[in-house]
Amino acid sequence: QVQLVESGGGLVQAEGSQRLSCVVSGAGTFFRVNSMGWYRQAPGKQHELVALRTAEYTPPKYADSVKGRFAISRGYDKNSVYLEMNNLKAEDKAIYYCNANIWTSDRGSIDYWGRGTQVTVSS
Repeated sequence: QVQLVESGGGLVQAEGSQRLSCVVSGAGTFFRVNSMGWYRQAPGKQHELVALRTAEYTPPKYADSVKGRFAISRGYDKNSVYLEMNNLKAEDKAIYYCNANIWTSDRGSIDYWGRGTQVTVSS
């Protein structure tokens, strides 16, 4: 069973930095990760895309609110994704969810989600 295992998150001071990680597990032998990214949901707000990485030579996509502060990267094996968050602001407080679109031989291409990791920014 495919799972996205997230790590990182927690409490950080405003203007500080934090790194989130997400690794694909349980996908079996024959699979392909088409894209990986991060979404977030703040209290009282809609679920929103933070950063997305698709094909290797395609520029990553970022929410306007994080451009210049956050950086997304994929691991060498393409089965992991990282979000480097710098100059964190109070409005970045949210639950961050890892997302991956993964093709497997038995199920085709499906979107998978991590459980979410809380990021709290203190002033």
